[in-house]
Amino acid sequence: QVQLVESGGGLVQTGGSLRLSCAASERADSIYTMAWFRQAPGKEREFVVAIRRSGGITPYVSSVRGRFTVSRDNAKNTMYLQMNSLKPEDTAAYYCAATKETLWAGLLAKMSEYDYWGQGTQVTVSS
Repeated sequence: QVQLVESGGGLVQTGGSLRLSCAASERADSIYTMAWFRQAPGKEREFVVAIRRSGGITPYVSSVRGRFTVSRDNAKNTMYLQMNSLKPEDTAAYYCAATKETLWAGLLAKMSEYDYWGQGTQVTVSS
């Protein structure tokens, strides 16, 4: 059972930056794909971005493109999400997810394809 622990959330002003981390309890090379999702109050959880073990990255959700950057350090079993130019609409609980399966590209954004989830870290952007 892979355990995922997110950290790095907090309160930031519009235009600020945060870096989220997701630490996995197993060696990263056993985890094929990791992803970030987020859920704003009253809304459904949405896909943000995924990164494969090889470092291949999916397209970002359009609302964060150009502002967020995902990365992965397999030596540290950790995935990161650098968030710049934050906006109030980025306010959400951010979750990391992982799977040991090889996913077809078209499935990477589907919550149901991920077997392991973190508890979430809250990001609040004030206007």
